[in-house]
Amino acid sequence: MKKQDLIFILCVVACFMPFFLSDDVFNFYVSYNKAHGMITSFIKFAFLATLGEVIGLRMKTGAYNQKGFGILPRAIVWGFLGLTIKLAFVIFATGTPIFLGYLGLEGATDIMKGAFSSDKLLVAFAISACMNLIYAPVMMTLHKITDIHIVDNGGTVGGLLRPIQFSNIFKKLDWGVQWNFVFKKTIPFFWIPAHTFTFLLPPDYQVLFAAALGIVLGVLLAIASLKSAK
Repeated sequence: MKKQDLIFILCVVACFMPFFLSDDVFNFYVSYNKAHGMITSFIKFAFLATLGEVIGLRMKTGAYNQKGFGILPRAIVWGFLGLTIKLAFVIFATGTPIFLGYLGLEGATDIMKGAFSSDKLLVAFAISACMNLIYAPVMMTLHKITDIHIVDNGGTVGGLLRPIQFSNIFKKLDWGVQWNFVFKKTIPFFWIPAHTFTFLLPPDYQVLFAAALGIVLGVLLAIASLKSAK
């Protein structure tokens, strides 16, 4: 393990340690998250998902940062994506059980409020599948577009605020990797199972766990980039 890796790990541990050592800190998080879910979603994704991208960069280049990478712009983008993810969680966690009721599974909404059961697992899977098949491809594509936009504009906050050249960036996207790896492999084999577990958690912890999965997302994005470079 290199010195930079040790420093990185110690910094990450230092950020999370107060939540495990202090009941006051943890209880403040729980109460604030209940009262201000959108704000905490922005913060959680800005930090955790960006952390994942930094780890992904380390895998690709051997460094946690480099010129033009744009950690701060990426964090800002992830913060706003976090707001849409929270929105998606609310919409699909509410709407999917209602749709299941329409299909004949009575009491699907109440099932999600009860103890773990095979029916609850089925409903959680349905919520995850609907969200990842309908919302996730759009979010993943938008994220890739903003990534390219950030790099093309020098990795600066000012560059992030410039108009996104969607037509040009669409031509740069490696749709082979985006479809064959990001969509066809990560969605059915990772994201749907992972978010099935997420929706089995208490609501206050769902977005936190989803944000923590952003670390895994950074690794997956790094793998996708390596595939694209071949």
